[in-house]
Amino acid sequence: MKAYLILEDGTIFEGIHIGAEREVVSEIVFNTSMAGYLEVLTDPSYAGQAVCMTYPLIGNYGICREDMESHKAWPDGFIVRELSRVPSNFRCDLTIQEFLEENDVPGIAGIDTRALTKILREKGTMNGMITTREYGDLTEILPRLHAYTTGKVVEKVSCAASYVVSASRELTDNGPISGSASFDRDAYERGEREKRPSLVRELNGLGLKVALMDFGAKDNIAHSLAARGCEVTVYPALTSAEEILSSGADGVMLSNGPGDPKECVSIIQELKKLYASDMPIFAICLGHQLMALATGADTYKMKYGHRGGNHPVKDLATGRVYISSQNHGYVVDTEHLDPAVAVPAFVNVNDGTNEGLSYTGKNIFTVQFHPEACCGPQDSGYLFDRFISMMRKAE
Repeated sequence: MKAYLILEDGTIFEGIHIGAEREVVSEIVFNTSMAGYLEVLTDPSYAGQAVCMTYPLIGNYGICREDMESHKAWPDGFIVRELSRVPSNFRCDLTIQEFLEENDVPGIAGIDTRALTKILREKGTMNGMITTREYGDLTEILPRLHAYTTGKVVEKVSCAASYVVSASRELTDNGPISGSASFDRDAYERGEREKRPSLVRELNGLGLKVALMDFGAKDNIAHSLAARGCEVTVYPALTSAEEILSSGADGVMLSNGPGDPKECVSIIQELKKLYASDMPIFAICLGHQLMALATGADTYKMKYGHRGGNHPVKDLATGRVYISSQNHGYVVDTEHLDPAVAVPAFVNVNDGTNEGLSYTGKNIFTVQFHPEACCGPQDSGYLFDRFISMMRKAE
């Protein structure tokens, strides 16, 4: 069946229908990752957007549910050059076509994704429609495309009620050890250092409790903390600061999420209260932007954003460069940043935009990229250890 992608500038791409059979209007963005299409599809930060994958073959290793970053697919649509309908992977649970249908995600294949990406890079991110209907006249269509906005999508993707990701479960999954408070870390290190050195390093958070604010959190954020021994309680996005501060948490994690950060007015008000406390805070992506807005900084929409697994970021304290996974269309404006509140900590090597802040006189640091990335580079995973050290010092 034929399908069409209509952009708000009037450009039309003709291809083949994939996924669910329905029409959708959304914001069209592109992702440059060469692997990890399942992680892209299940990343809540893509809510309200249709994703174009620049890598030409998608679906060749199928869908492995174990690798999902959340319980479902979130993009409004999926755009690829070629969709593999016969996956080759012993871990495969189903094909990507079956997954798209299961999650009611429409898509289009067989178009020139390189040409589409160049249009978005040159003209900027724009809205578009994926449809199987051939429109001869775009007079009525284009105003619909211009009018589309992602809206307040954080509430849509956040959890409905709090839940716990326990350290004991994460550690037991990696072998027969205990994650309880009575666990003898010294004895473990003496007896198991040679057998399992990676777990020795990861247990530095044992006994700590983290409150994770779910603005659209990828599962690997909680898993990265739990694998280091932390007990993580995940809270809905609209949870009050008072509830978080009275929970007995040793630190607060602010997650990634979709949409324009300035739409999250009530959340920003609660983050002001968390900032005023002495609670250690670590924030990723949208959480980074929201904390900046809560402390008087500003954000702006980028021309086409950063989405992919190959973005270099520089740690300004050490001069070291890390390859990072990213997914954002907004960025913190550091031109008018008050150094008495925060200073830049990371910068994007490609375009010089801000990639992280360190808050002056506070146990708070935030990053724009994803140190927990799966599938993607985990060069900056040490930031979770930095957060744990911060919580230890605050005990």
